[in-house]
Amino acid sequence: MNDLLNTRFISLLAEPSQKVTNEEMSNAYGKFTEQVKTVGCSDNATVLRTLNVTRIELAVLEPYISTSRGKMP
Repeated sequence: MNDLLNTRFISLLAEPSQKVTNEEMSNAYGKFTEQVKTVGCSDNATVLRTLNVTRIELAVLEPYISTSRGKMP
């Protein structure tokens, strides 16, 4: 269920102090979307749980992402 949370995209978002190029972020996001498609092939309950856990993790990271880009949470 943590397949999406263990992607490079999530790790780049979780560590905002890194210097990340647009190309690196774009590649990581592309791989993340491919992983989302893979999760979508599972049964409905697994898909729902996986996407919900990922949504929660992204919501937790949102203030840190905003702060790292010069915005205050």
